[in-house]
Amino acid sequence: MLITQVKLEGFRNFKDATINLSQKPLIIGSNEIGKSNLLYALRILLDKTLSLADIEPQDSDFYVYEDTNEITIQLKFEDIHEDCVLSKLREHVSDKGVMFLVYHATRDPDSKRKSFHFLVGRSQDTLTDIESNRFYLRVLCLRFIGSKRDLFSFIRRERKNLIQDAKQERTDEEISLDNTLLGKVESKLDEVHESVSSLSYVRKATESINTELEQLSIKNLGQDIIFDTGASDPSEFVDNLRLAAQIGERTLAVGGDGRNNQIHLALWAARNRPVIDSGEEPLEVNIFCIEEPESHLHPHQQRKLARYLSETLQAQVIITSHSPQITCGFPPTSVIRLYDNKPDTLAAGNGSNPFIEQKFIEFGYRLNIIPAEAFFSSIVLLVEGPSEELFYKALAEKIGIDVDRLNISILMVDGVGFEPYISLLSSLNIDFIVRTDNDIFKVPRRDEYRFAGVQRGVNIYRTYFKENEDFELVLAEHENNLSGFTTQEPPPENLASAKKIIDELEDFDIYLAEVDLENDLIKSEIGEVLNQFFNTFEVEETVAAMKKRKATFMFRFLRDNSETLTHLQDNAIASPLLRCEEIASSHYGAQTD
Repeated sequence: MLITQVKLEGFRNFKDATINLSQKPLIIGSNEIGKSNLLYALRILLDKTLSLADIEPQDSDFYVYEDTNEITIQLKFEDIHEDCVLSKLREHVSDKGVMFLVYHATRDPDSKRKSFHFLVGRSQDTLTDIESNRFYLRVLCLRFIGSKRDLFSFIRRERKNLIQDAKQERTDEEISLDNTLLGKVESKLDEVHESVSSLSYVRKATESINTELEQLSIKNLGQDIIFDTGASDPSEFVDNLRLAAQIGERTLAVGGDGRNNQIHLALWAARNRPVIDSGEEPLEVNIFCIEEPESHLHPHQQRKLARYLSETLQAQVIITSHSPQITCGFPPTSVIRLYDNKPDTLAAGNGSNPFIEQKFIEFGYRLNIIPAEAFFSSIVLLVEGPSEELFYKALAEKIGIDVDRLNISILMVDGVGFEPYISLLSSLNIDFIVRTDNDIFKVPRRDEYRFAGVQRGVNIYRTYFKENEDFELVLAEHENNLSGFTTQEPPPENLASAKKIIDELEDFDIYLAEVDLENDLIKSEIGEVLNQFFNTFEVEETVAAMKKRKATFMFRFLRDNSETLTHLQDNAIASPLLRCEEIASSHYGAQTD
């Protein structure tokens, strides 16, 4: 069974949100957007470690941006087939294996007195009250690891439980063999204890303690205090084994928060795996929630951890994260992005990411650490290739646009194309701006040319924007002139039509170069600096040199001449960046100069 949908009404920063869940959803979003609040909503209904007192509504639980006195948290379960759940809840499960579970809280507007109750039903129209003791938790519960986890106390507790679980799974033959070995351990422990007690400094230390105690009280005369190895009972000795790292023949205490975090999650998974992997009918169904599993881990280990959690816990696992590396381990269809709807929080696409598998294939397997950064952006500037990416990052710094503070990403689409990136960003409700070349290409097998760059921009508009009546009139008049001319130098009429459409595309945040970055730069305020850099005198010669090794040229030029970029503040080249700054600032209610 799975939770397939969560509905939140009037809860904290969720006014009215529907969030669809897959089997392994990854929930991402900016700080304070509501990821922890979403998990807590699940915990209210499903976490047996929360008492009834814990889940009583507080004033801070009601929707924060309006005067609201009602909270509804509704979970939809599907594919319910487990006997343990059906034995307790069969009357509330539909013939198709569907069930709804609801937490409803109210607050009296005058007295501010608060109350809550639970409901269950096979449909939203057949919900009935159930006892407040949450009887269903005997067979259905959520296992939660929060981001603020006490690694050491958990490891101390769970290492003993792990040993006890392994004890219970032994065969009779293994028990017999273990008992024989424990007898040998006991004799060795007695020898260790006697030897330690005979050490002169141990003996003298206990003598000083007993001397002082005799001066304090006569109550326990005849009872000496000693240093005990705690090794008299072999079973107890084994139960209190500590985890250590073995290197060759030596052992070291496990240290480092990152390593302890890995051990924490490995112990947690190992403790819960028998419930899943035993092959027997489970006594309860568990849903796992893990908050920020990447804590203290470097990027490679974060990616490994993402795969480990997805593959090891063969049940529904709900994870929240701020890590691009963790995000890389999940298919885009499993990523749920929470975003600011001003002022409430919503899930992009209601959690159902339409970025389908075919689009992922078209993405060219480029979902690595660099584009994964886009998942966490307020806005993304998409550019053609590596030289454009280098240039716009440097330009942003020199004209005073702090892309990190504003949560702006600048990504190249080299070798992939704009459409797969835009499809992904659109599905996650992430704003984007396009800066592309104004290419003129020959039409294959025909003696004519076309404005390929302008047509690229028009296709983006038609695919990802609502139809605009004014722009449609412009296209009706001018679009035919984007192709059909017989030379690579378009006639004036065709140029005028292309220019008209280019100007209109900027209203949709699609910016076209006059030609391409290299030609635009040579015609800009830093054109003479470029001539000097290459020691050339003709525009064509300089452009050819720039294009010969585009990324290498750009790196070397920016290294030695980045200060000259300040002259481009008012150039059209900077327009996409300035628009990014404007949009990103609006997300946070800030003002731009």
